[in-house]
Order: sequence, then structure tokens, then C-alpha cells
Amino acid sequence: MLRLMLTFCALLIVATPAAASSYSAKLTTPASQRIIGHDIVWTCGHDACQGATDESRPAVICQSLARSAGRLDSFLADGRAFTPAELDKCNAAVKGETGRAIASQ
Repeated sequence: MLRLMLTFCALLIVATPAAASSYSAKLTTPASQRIIGHDIVWTCGHDACQGATDESRPAVICQSLARSAGRLDSFLADGRAFTPAELDKCNAAVKGETGRAIASQ
């Protein structure tokens, strides 16, 4: 049994990308859910959303989450917080979604 667990752990380590970037975001309106964004799966709780990927760029990841979940109060990429200007640019992705007209009939 121990040998099986060690083999599984070794395979898991090999299969996990070594250079994955970690992301964290605090939503303006908290949501407890899983969100699938651009190249990332977010796990959201009432305090924050967490995710990791070795794909894309932080700005793209931020905008993707904003489109899916709404405005963000903060965004961290590998522990580095977005500046207010970067966060404003990220949250601009939300505005494009809310300005759409809904067809009636």
C-alpha cells in the first residue's frame, strides 16, 4: 500500500507543472463557487478566489475573472499585488459585459 501511495505521489509531482503561477483575487461581491476562466480554474470562497496556471499573462487572467465574476477589489499574481491602475484596467472588462442590450421577444 505504501509503495502504491509513493508511486501515485511521484506521478503527481511529475504531472504538476513546476513553473505554475499562483493567483489570488478578492471579489467586490463574494461568491462561493468554481469559476472556469481563461487558462485557469478558480476556487472561490467568501474571502477570495485562488487559482494557478502556467499559461497566459496576469492581466489576461485578471480580466477573464472580472468578466466571469464581476469587479475585483484586489488581484495578486505570484504574491505581487496589482497597482490601482492595473486593477482599473482589469475591471474595465466588467463594463463591456454590463453594457449589452438584452433582446426582448
